[in-house]
Order: sequence, then structure tokens, then C-alpha cells
Amino acid sequence: MPKVSDEYFENKKRFIVDAAYKVCLKKPAQMVTMTDVIEETHLSQGGIYRFYKDLDEILSDMVTGMRSKYNFIDGIDKIFKEGEEISFEEAVKKVCDVLSDTMEEHLLDIQKINFDLTVLAINDPDRADKIIGNIKGRGNFEYLAKVALPLLNEASKKHGLKPKGSPKELYDFISSAYAGIELNCILSACYKNGSFNVDVRPKPLFDTLAKTIIFLFGGSSYE
Repeated sequence: MPKVSDEYFENKKRFIVDAAYKVCLKKPAQMVTMTDVIEETHLSQGGIYRFYKDLDEILSDMVTGMRSKYNFIDGIDKIFKEGEEISFEEAVKKVCDVLSDTMEEHLLDIQKINFDLTVLAINDPDRADKIIGNIKGRGNFEYLAKVALPLLNEASKKHGLKPKGSPKELYDFISSAYAGIELNCILSACYKNGSFNVDVRPKPLFDTLAKTIIFLFGGSSYE
């Protein structure tokens, strides 16, 4: 086999990952097969396996790429770096705006695939662990739980606020609320089947979440 450059190798892998992404937009990710990806690339079976040993390796690289595209980490970091220049209430509102804008942009693509992969994880946890184990980079939800929520607690203390619950209680509620918003918006946008078949969008739900967070941390309400 002739030797190929690293650039050629990476470009070919990116081409295969892009094909897998297109397939996942067309059908549930848990139902995608290697044959689907081969047909999308128009490569031979041997051509695919030259770069990836199995479908799950491709999915791992696909999710790694999705993390770079669906990223609210930089936006939230920028808000907290403003420090004392903005109020706690304004910081919360801006954080929720970043969350809603990012989710809205990707409801029909990355969010849809993330939902499908969550279903895969429920039905086949061992396979999900294999896919997750090879994913690179920090995920948005991990950042939200481990970094953003503690930053909210610090910001409330700086402004002399008194939260109406322990940090864990507040973190658990906010994480659950975010997950619920995400689920209902994906179902509504992609499957037209949100809770009670209501058409829901991220913006108004995150506005309500912002008001709730401010109240729970002891801040002042806003209109």
C-alpha cells in the first residue's frame, strides 16, 4: 500500500465523518449502519476500513466535531470575565441568552443527533461508553454542571445575595431544567411531539429559567 501524507489521511477521515453526520440527519443515529456510511461516501468497504476500524470510531470523531460547532462555553466564559461590571441578574440573563441562541441554531441538526445518541445510550450503554470514551474535548453540559453553575454561586455571593437552597439543590434543579428544555425543544422541532404536543422554542423557556434562577439565588426580578 503506497504511503499517504498525514494531511491526506485526516482529510479522508473528515470526509467519512461528514458522511456519517449526513446519514445521522436522515435517520436515528442508533439505527445508522456502516453500510449507510459506505453508501453515503461512495467508497468501497475496504476504503472505509482503511481509516476506521468500526462505526463507533466514526461516531466518536463525529461527536468531537459537533462539540466544536455546538459550543456555548466561550460565550459564557466571556460573561463571567466581565465580573463586577454587570449585575448578577444581568449575568444570569446573558447566560440564558447564550444557551437559548446556541440551542436554537442547532435544533434541527446537532441537537437532533445528540438526542438520538442519548436514546442509544439508554438502549445500549456499553456501546455508548465505547463511543464516549473516544470523544475529545469538553462537552457543553459537563461545563454547565462543573463550571458555569459554581460561577453563578460565586457571583451571587459577590453581590451579597442569599440563595434559597443549598448549592447542590440549586445545581440539580438548574441542570434538570436545562435538560428538560433541551428535550422538549428537540421533540417539538424535530419530531413535532413535545409535551402535550405544544410547539415550544428555546428563547421563552430560557427567559423563564433566567427569572427562576435569579429568584432562587435571591436576586431581583426583571421584566
